[in-house]
Amino acid sequence: MKTQTTFGVTFFTRLNSKKTDNALIFVRITVNGKRSELSLKRNVSQKLWDKNKGKVKGNSQEARALNNYIQQVRNRLYDSYSELQKEGRLITVATVKSRYLGTDEQHKTLLQLVSYHNKTMQTVLKLGTLKNYKTTERYLKKFVKKVYKVDDIQLKQLNYGFVIHYEQYLHKLKNLNNNDLMKHIERFKKLCKFGLKLEWLEKDPAINFQLHFDEVERDYLTEEELNILETAILERQSHKVARDIFVFSCYTGLAYCDVYALAQEHIVLGIDGNQWISTQREKTATKVRVPLLDKALTIIKKYKSCPKCIQSGKLLPVYSNQKMNQYIKKVAKKLKIKKNLSFLIARHTFATTVTLSNGVPIETVSKLLGHTKISTTQIYARVIKQKVSDDMLMLKQKINNRDNFKMQKSN
Repeated sequence: MKTQTTFGVTFFTRLNSKKTDNALIFVRITVNGKRSELSLKRNVSQKLWDKNKGKVKGNSQEARALNNYIQQVRNRLYDSYSELQKEGRLITVATVKSRYLGTDEQHKTLLQLVSYHNKTMQTVLKLGTLKNYKTTERYLKKFVKKVYKVDDIQLKQLNYGFVIHYEQYLHKLKNLNNNDLMKHIERFKKLCKFGLKLEWLEKDPAINFQLHFDEVERDYLTEEELNILETAILERQSHKVARDIFVFSCYTGLAYCDVYALAQEHIVLGIDGNQWISTQREKTATKVRVPLLDKALTIIKKYKSCPKCIQSGKLLPVYSNQKMNQYIKKVAKKLKIKKNLSFLIARHTFATTVTLSNGVPIETVSKLLGHTKISTTQIYARVIKQKVSDDMLMLKQKINNRDNFKMQKSN
């Protein structure tokens, strides 16, 4: 946090010898009561020195030259102090003195790290991810300006307290929920690790910060709602197309960007001799192979002769993500499906209603979704719990039927 700094510059003289009137001019730098002195390497008669004003008396050519030099030194010292303050650096007698002499070590700053990261990762990170990092950068800039009252801050000044203050700052923003907030801190933690690899940071200030995400209920279509959507008679062509693409995702589990990129070359013969989708997730670059269910195949065949598909070389006539979500929301409203539909819900529907609810093992579902960790798939555990409940009920009925049969046989 910002602390009040007192800064002062005083000029004085010191006799070279008790036997002479000749004196050396010095400047004393004071920061928060701590002092340091520098020689100006200039001499003046002690009789001509004005102790109160810290300058040479008179208007002679020599006096004017000395006073001009004294003023230059004063200005440079205040400039050094102002630069350090603007850069958010630690201000001490030593840092001001080093900056004045030009011997201060140039340390990297937080915003230099963020800027370098975003520039070097342009060809590595996906556009959406890079956009999120730029949003985090904007929050960090505003935070440093508001809380520390500086435009930037040195990396060596970052500590655990900085992370806590950043979290508190984000909590006060009305447009962020807890998980959004944690995502920004998660990106900050990654930036710190990046700084360590570059050797710009000696230690990780965020290493002890524990991220805590709220458990979020993932919305999805039930079997009944999916059936309503599939069989509905729609009037507008744009709504029909959006519905078909959405349903296709419900039966393949592909994200919007991956459906958009699908071409004929992505349809291959699988190990079972049937048609599969073989592609790579844009978000994680993970390879995905999904057997095509009949309902997904039907949609592909429906648009095989579509002029837009033929012209673009794409498998399906996918609208922009914005238009897709806009149209599917209108369709849901028309069909009285009381859920805020987006393309992401189609992927959740595949994971829940289409696969897990029908007994597909979670390991298989994880592979089909292209998850690199099974823990990511376990967000759909509530469906598994329902499946376990149903399976145990069936087991209970079987055991009861078997016991009843034995009792009847013994009688």
